[in-house]
Amino acid sequence: MERTPDGSPVGVDDPYAVAGVCDHLTDDGRCRFALTRAGDDPAFAAERRRDGYACHVGPDGEWRACPHYRSTTDGRECARCGLEEVRVAHEDARPLVEEHHLSYAGRENGTDDGGVSGTDDRPDAGPHEITVALCRWCHAKVHGSIARIDDDASPDPEAIAEREGRRTRERAESAFETARERYDTEK
Repeated sequence: MERTPDGSPVGVDDPYAVAGVCDHLTDDGRCRFALTRAGDDPAFAAERRRDGYACHVGPDGEWRACPHYRSTTDGRECARCGLEEVRVAHEDARPLVEEHHLSYAGRENGTDDGGVSGTDDRPDAGPHEITVALCRWCHAKVHGSIARIDDDASPDPEAIAEREGRRTRERAESAFETARERYDTEK
């Protein structure tokens, strides 16, 4: 199983097996990285420009072959148990769903196998940043044990209680109340 820089498990054998579409891929199949950040890698941008800025691996391609591949989460739902995020405006409460790294950009490909990642022998052009969303409870289980992100899991009872508490506060905030009713100190 892949591991973090400090040695705890990340919950998958091959991050690319669960990774999504590249964050740089536009709806029309072009590489946004080459379009907007050409100065960061001029040779890569020139190659993409010659090909009409088309993504060289495509939406169903081998993402590990692209040196600028990045797949990050939107953080709306836990990938393991399905718990949905509920944020209440003007509250500094810790999020229910957190970003979980499967692979780390700026780190040598996450393995000690000489540039090969995953369970096969395909070369990795990384390092790539690959993240998924996990609730706080699943996140702790994945890092603290042998739990995997693709386990068939249900939300933790404590997580459900926290989510429902937030939904209750959210509904209370959406009810109409005049300023006089809300801030009347003579009650």
